[in-house]
Amino acid sequence: MLKLNSLNDNELVQRFIEGDQESLEILILRHKSRVFSYIVLIVKNQELAEDIFQETFIKVIRSLKKGRYTENGKFISWVLRISHNLIIDHFRKEKLKGTISNDSVEVDIFNSQKFSDRTIEDEMINSQILFEVKELVRELPDDQQQVIYMRHYLGLSFKEIADQTDVSINTALGRMRYALINLRKLIEKKNLTLTMI
Repeated sequence: MLKLNSLNDNELVQRFIEGDQESLEILILRHKSRVFSYIVLIVKNQELAEDIFQETFIKVIRSLKKGRYTENGKFISWVLRISHNLIIDHFRKEKLKGTISNDSVEVDIFNSQKFSDRTIEDEMINSQILFEVKELVRELPDDQQQVIYMRHYLGLSFKEIADQTDVSINTALGRMRYALINLRKLIEKKNLTLTMI
């Protein structure tokens, strides 16, 4: 155990991949406090933080066993990113429910998300959605990327887009139509939830 403690994260990861369970225990003990503190700081609920912490390391183990971790000296950053994504998933599910229930009443309309100020959770979900949409747009053909960028990021009209790209308005509209169809297909294929509600 003492010898294992002196190894760096990537050496421990490698040993775990090769079948040494003790290496994983050391990694978890080494980073438990930082990961758990990060989770509890955001979710502000001890039990929920424990669940997400457990889920994080289940995902870490599965990913390591499937060879989805590339050695880059940033094991802790990778683990924190996994926990961050699980936190976002949790808040998205809560948003989809629409309300947070009271103990005494099943549904409380005054507890609805639309009546509350934007929270840090909202900001996290929103920035994650924007990131995911940008990644999806990058998978589209160049002409479709261009029309989305000009329309939604530059705020140009379809006539302005047509003029600047030297195509007819119908072609610009067609490209937008196909871009939206392709984005929907990508969202379904990747099983993404891109809603704030």
